[in-house]
Parts: sequence; structure tokens; C-alpha cells
Amino acid sequence: MHGRARSSGTSLAWPTDARITSATWRKRFTRRLAISDTVLLVVITTILWFALPVPAPVDLAVNIASMVVLLLALTLMRTRTTEVIGIGVREYKRVVDAAALSAGLVAVAIMIFEVYDSRQELLIFYPTALVVLLASRWLWRRWLLAKAAQGYALSQVLVVGGTEDIAYVVRQLRKNAEAAYKVVGLLADQECNEKLVSIGVPVHQGLDSLERAVEDTGADSVIVAGPLEGGNTALKDLSWRLERTRTNVVVVSSLTNVAGPRISTRPVEGLPLMHVEMPSFVGGHHVVKRAMDIILSSIALVCLAPVIVVLALLVRRDSSGPVFFSQVRVGQHGKTFRMYKFRSMVVNAEAELERLKALNEGNGVLFKMREDPRVTRVGTWLRKYSLDELPQIYNVLRGDMSLVGPRPPLPSEVEEYRGHTGRRLFIKPGLTGLWQINGRSDLDWEESVRLDLYYVENWSVTGDLMIMWRTFKVMLKPEGAY
Repeated sequence: MHGRARSSGTSLAWPTDARITSATWRKRFTRRLAISDTVLLVVITTILWFALPVPAPVDLAVNIASMVVLLLALTLMRTRTTEVIGIGVREYKRVVDAAALSAGLVAVAIMIFEVYDSRQELLIFYPTALVVLLASRWLWRRWLLAKAAQGYALSQVLVVGGTEDIAYVVRQLRKNAEAAYKVVGLLADQECNEKLVSIGVPVHQGLDSLERAVEDTGADSVIVAGPLEGGNTALKDLSWRLERTRTNVVVVSSLTNVAGPRISTRPVEGLPLMHVEMPSFVGGHHVVKRAMDIILSSIALVCLAPVIVVLALLVRRDSSGPVFFSQVRVGQHGKTFRMYKFRSMVVNAEAELERLKALNEGNGVLFKMREDPRVTRVGTWLRKYSLDELPQIYNVLRGDMSLVGPRPPLPSEVEEYRGHTGRRLFIKPGLTGLWQINGRSDLDWEESVRLDLYYVENWSVTGDLMIMWRTFKVMLKPEGAY
């Protein structure tokens, strides 16, 4: 799997046994997941059995049935397929769905067989099992990411398409999905250039060399990065040719802002139809989001009150001026509100902005400087660890913001919006979001907008919880915070 390419112009050789190694390693990993799930559920069932004050045979039967049904649900819900493990939230969501399904089935069985005394064990087993399984999957993902750093991946892929499409797909895979997909080769359907060669993997040219590229690189999957020169006919021909090599075909959708849960297919005779659900900006799940905001922000304000008091004293002692800084931002549907932060700059920072604009290191629309002279001594590490944003929890409780959402823009930024950028304002801005866990100030404007629009179109409660978790990790190891 880890053979090195040998330079030979634009076509570089790769060990032909890489495919076998990759497929074997992938099967071995999914088998480990299955064994891990089984062992953990057996341990939980055993502990609950011995923890019962007066265990009865019926209790043991219910616990064993709960375990077996959950294991079957984990398999039926495809929680261990390579399409979901390693990246994104779909793996975790499927585990939650499997637990909910199996709990419902066992609860119905308890009612049918009238073993009501075992309901207590049921209420203990499933929450415990869910937490343990999610923690286990997270640990396995950490292990998988560590293996990815050593060159392992669940699938070794050959990326096919035009130069710009290939470069974009490779960049996104390397940034977000190296544990799932390792790029081992490129195939330009037109003339390739130095941009592809600089990626550092074997490069082939022309769809005529497809089979040779697959064999040389040992790829077990081919990603079609965008429209091919020959159109749909070329794509159909490519998929038929790859049948002989037993290579999977993955097509990058042109609907780049649409996530999987919104896409479904309905085959009609000779015409596969892709259905894309309309994004929802109102409704029950937004009520759940608001309820989560109120509950979590209330708990956070109470728990963090001592920290907020200490930080306020440090800000007051460090430099003259108010403890808090407020600024008008634009919220949902263009409604303005006043956002609060700990003051991390000198009092006359706004007046100094015009003098410093020529030194802007931001993404063009936003002003950012790595060594901004207006930042105070305490403000430097407040901004580095995002502690200056803690007062925004109050904005969340008030309803101006959400815990997770697009970045809250300034009115001057909104005036610069063009095209569909204004869709960022369809939902409430967030205390954190995809922009914060993917580089913050290091992002260019286009990437920042793309992440915000993706979130607006595809947010979910499970996704919000994942973003919150990743935010804690980013706060400990900050990137792009200045």
C-alpha cells in the first residue's frame, strides 16, 4: 500500500499489489469495529445484570434481547460501511438511529409480553450503550486519523477530471477526509499542467489511459471530480470500463452545497432521478435548535460565571476603558443587534482602523492583522483562545444568535454581499460554526462564504453537537485566531 512512485514523465508507476493491501486493511478495520461494538455491549449487559439488586431470569432475557437487537440494528443501519466511517457526522447519526430503533422495538416487545418490571433496565441500558458506542466510534476515528498520517486510508482513489476540478477535490479530501480517501493518482481528461504535477502524486493524461492509471496507482476507487470533456457519454463509458477492474466510481455532485441527507434517488426506467429536498428555514427542528440554545446557554452562563468575573477583572486591570465591547452586527433576515465581547483592544481602536487599513492581512472584506497594535496584552491571549467571545453566550440566550451558525457579519460586510451570499442571513448567526473550526481568519473570503452557505443549507442537531465538540478542541489548539 505504501510503495513509492517512480518518475517517468507525467505517468508514474505504483505497486500493483496496493489494491489488495488497501482492500484487506479496509475489511480488517470494519471487522474490528464490529468486534468492538459486540464486546462493549456484552460488557454493559453483564455489568447491568450483576448490578441488579435481585436479578431475575426475565431481566437477563430482556438485557440479552436488548443487546442482540441493538447489534442487529447497528448492522442493518449500515453503521460500519466505508461510506460513513472516518468522516462527517453520518456515522454517529446512524449509531443514534440504530439505538433509537432498537429501543423502540424492545419497548414494544415488553408491552406485548407484559414484562413491565424490566422497563427500568431498558431505560438504563440504551442511554449507557449509546454513550459508550459513540465514545468508542470517536476513539476509533482518532486511531484512523493517526493511521492516515502514516499513509493508510480506507480507500485509495484516482481523481479524474479537469485541472481545476481535480485540484479542488484533492484539496478538500486532504483537508477533511484523508482517513477515508487517500489520493494516489490523478487523471486529467485534457492537457495537464504544473498545478497537477505539484500535487505530488502520479499524473496521467487522457481518458484512454484510465485502466493503466488504475493499475499503476493501485486505486480501488475513481472519483470523477467534475464534468468530463465527453459529457455524460464519457462518464457512462468510464463506469463500464471500470467494471472490469472492479473499481468503485464516485461522482462529485455539481450541487456542492447540498449534503447527503437532502439527496435521494428514485430510479425510473432508464432515467435515474436525483431528488434534492428543499432546505428548511422554519419548522420543528428549528424549535429544537432554539430550545437547545436556551438550555445550554443558561447552563454555560451559570457554570462560567466565575471565569467571566475573573476575565472581567483582568481586562479592567490591564488597560483603561470598559470591560465589554459591543458592536452592531447583522442577524437573521437582516435584523441588526448589538453583539457583546470582552474588550481586547484599546479604547480608540475604531478610530485607529482607517490608519491601519493599508496593512490588512484579512480576506479582503474583513480586516485582520496578525500583529495588530491595537490589541492589548490581555486581549492577545483572550483572542487566541476565543475567550473574548464568552459574553456572546448572553446574545444566544436573548435570541440574537445561536450556539452554532454562520459568522455574525458587520453591516459594512453585508453591503458588499453579491449573488447568493445574502443566504447567510436566512438563519441566526452563531457563537461558533464551520468557519471557526476550519481556520477562522486564515480562510479566504470565498471559502468562508462557502462554509457558511453549506451550514445554512444542511444544518442538523447532530451536526451542531459535532461542531461544538470540535470548537472545544480548536480552543485548545487555536488556528487562525488573531
